[in-house]
Amino acid sequence: MSAGPDFRIEGRLHRQGIWPVAGVDEVGRGPLAGPVAAAAVILDPKRLPRGLDDSKVLNQKEREAAFERIMEKAVAVSIAFVTPAEIDAINIRQASLAAMVRAVATLSHAPAYVLVDGSDPPRLACPCRAIVKGDASTLSIAAASIVAKVARDAMMRRLAAHYPSYGFETNVGYAARRHLDALRENGPTPAHRLSFSPMREKV
Repeated sequence: MSAGPDFRIEGRLHRQGIWPVAGVDEVGRGPLAGPVAAAAVILDPKRLPRGLDDSKVLNQKEREAAFERIMEKAVAVSIAFVTPAEIDAINIRQASLAAMVRAVATLSHAPAYVLVDGSDPPRLACPCRAIVKGDASTLSIAAASIVAKVARDAMMRRLAAHYPSYGFETNVGYAARRHLDALRENGPTPAHRLSFSPMREKV
């Protein structure tokens, strides 16, 4: 069983004089509604938050507590969104990469190196390394996964107040039964990705 993410890669880069190092992750590729979100986080080697892990293995309470610790202790945090309309225009892969680029670009400290979750890194002005399952192995990426997830979930709860039939407060835009039933009854909202099935067949 994995011991959870650690700071070894970031620490090695730091010792080589390569700093700051940002971790980057995105959430929201699969939902039918809402934006795709990405976060970039530069952790302070001397003030590493406790309790960080891949956001998918934490429950909502744990994620939100970890989010607060990250925001308190990190050197820099940035969050970026790409809207459903942009996703429809450029496709979800390009939208995910664009969100990551925006998150890195808006950090208050320009990173010297970026660690990104997955195998499909964005094109950045600095060196970038993609790490498969990086959110479960690398602390800066885990932090970014938590920040992106908490920020996107909060946005989906705000959207739920505008479109209460779709259950966004619980399904966060994924194809849950209540969401699909509301789509069949009411059709898509401006928050939906019209290029995604089942909306694509109806527009």
